[in-house]
Amino acid sequence: MRLVRPLLLTLTASAGLAALIAWSTSAKRFNTDSQDTEALLSALFDAEAQLDSEDQTHLTAKRLQQRRFDPSAGSVPAVPAPTETVDPQVRIALLSQRPLRQISTKDGAACRTQGGTPVQPGVLNGMLAEATTGFVSCGSTGGSVLVNGRAYEGTIHLLNRGNGWLAINQINLERYVASVVGAEMPSHWNGEALKAQAVAARSYGLVHMLRPANSDWNLGDTTRWQAYAGRSSSSLSTIQATEATRGLVLSFKGGLVESLYASTQEISDEAHGHLGASMSQHGAQELAQQGLRFNEILGRYYAGASLARIKTDG
Repeated sequence: MRLVRPLLLTLTASAGLAALIAWSTSAKRFNTDSQDTEALLSALFDAEAQLDSEDQTHLTAKRLQQRRFDPSAGSVPAVPAPTETVDPQVRIALLSQRPLRQISTKDGAACRTQGGTPVQPGVLNGMLAEATTGFVSCGSTGGSVLVNGRAYEGTIHLLNRGNGWLAINQINLERYVASVVGAEMPSHWNGEALKAQAVAARSYGLVHMLRPANSDWNLGDTTRWQAYAGRSSSSLSTIQATEATRGLVLSFKGGLVESLYASTQEISDEAHGHLGASMSQHGAQELAQQGLRFNEILGRYYAGASLARIKTDG
């Protein structure tokens, strides 16, 4: 996890979040169908807290506000009723896989240039070794793309702007969260701890969709952000924990919280203690083994926060 101050991102209703985020693949940059992330991610939250006048300002990337939680607020956040949610796509830079040595596909996945011309694996790997610039996209529904032998679902964009090749995995947020949970916690841990991790990971990921690292990708796959290992860290238990908390994020006064966490309480205190809100993963497991549910666990670590559910406009 990157050591940054927890952020409150104010979200308000606009014309609506019509469907999943679909990124067009331009050689110059990635664009959204609705004129960038600001317009697309005007997501509505089913939050208990009412927005105050300050919170009713429309979101822009330059209006990120920093706030601390009230440490005296120790109530258990209620779980909002299930509702239809959106599942936007996130772009993860596979920084752990640099340099790119080999790309292969399986189960029907294929690679194409920006213009739609098919690219065979042998030709593609030759490009990785020789070309100084380029853009190729690989993937299919249900297929896998192997980057240096590691399997990923969704689409893998291979991008070189003159500084070497970078693989960017474009995938639905919920599938991303299921993989993060397994990369950040042992998949055999208590289901309630896995659910708490899923909510924290989803909140963190969505924050970086609103505040991307750059115009090509939202966040990386290393612990500087949060660990992500594609299909290899996604299992039945992590998928179940993700589905059980589908669309749930941490909210504060109607805004979105960038949730920090660390392996142990000692590391959490050292790295994040001055920020006022951070979850100990081993502590979450201990609380789950004591019988606490995921929302009770989150309430212990993110004092004053509530749970909100991302939903469609209308």
